[in-house]
Amino acid sequence: MDSLKLIALDETDLAVVSACLQDAVFKTGDTAFHGQERNFTLEANRFVWEDGKSKKSFERRRAVLVVKQVSAVKSRGLDLKNKDHVHSLLAVRFSAGHEAPAGAIELVLSGGATIRLEVACIEVQLADVGGGWETKFKPRHLAGG
Repeated sequence: MDSLKLIALDETDLAVVSACLQDAVFKTGDTAFHGQERNFTLEANRFVWEDGKSKKSFERRRAVLVVKQVSAVKSRGLDLKNKDHVHSLLAVRFSAGHEAPAGAIELVLSGGATIRLEVACIEVQLADVGGGWETKFKPRHLAGG
């Protein structure tokens, strides 16, 4: 499978990025806000949903999400001192601000945690940065949970 490389410049594009990152796992220490460059990075092991085949084994790939035009980062439910804590990313959402195209990109994590990125506009990149590896486990979503 070819490496994934996506750019999101609007909410429709961001929904595609969100789908590709659903059930990605990462450690708290795999996130960084670069204030001078005004960007936020997240390195994660993403589940390869786009393969779409029914198989006995599945694939994960190392990927980097870069959110540009970030003015502030806020988190809820994360212990920022525990760099080795593993999180599961459920969704990437945008909420418009008072002055378009500004708003917030929210990374919704399992357990009710969130990372909120205040942005001037939607400018997001997602790219695989390494080869894939096999996993026998496909993420499951429990109803009501």
